[in-house]
Amino acid sequence: MEIAIHSLHFEASSKLESFIRKKISRLSKFFDDVTAADVTLKVVKPESNQNKDASVKLSARGREFFAQEIADTFEEAIDKCAAKLERQVVKVKGKLLDKKAGVPEIEIPEIELAE
Repeated sequence: MEIAIHSLHFEASSKLESFIRKKISRLSKFFDDVTAADVTLKVVKPESNQNKDASVKLSARGREFFAQEIADTFEEAIDKCAAKLERQVVKVKGKLLDKKAGVPEIEIPEIELAE
């Protein structure tokens, strides 16, 4: 998976970049078709809390997944983004597996109530 990290208006440390690569590369174990990730980091308001904005766009074969979070630190924001993306990827993969297996939707029979 190709991971591109863009830091707007500041220089990201190598420690932060390695953390991001580690977290984002974990997502490929949930969905094999993930080909690229585009991570954008920016500081919203320099003098306030909750000012680190992280957004991640995953590109998979024919699909795109996106998550954005604002937190106190970039690490926390990336953790939250990774959790959101994991849920999205697992949901889509489950739907694809159900479609391949030909699992029909469950029909609930109507129940007539005696009066």
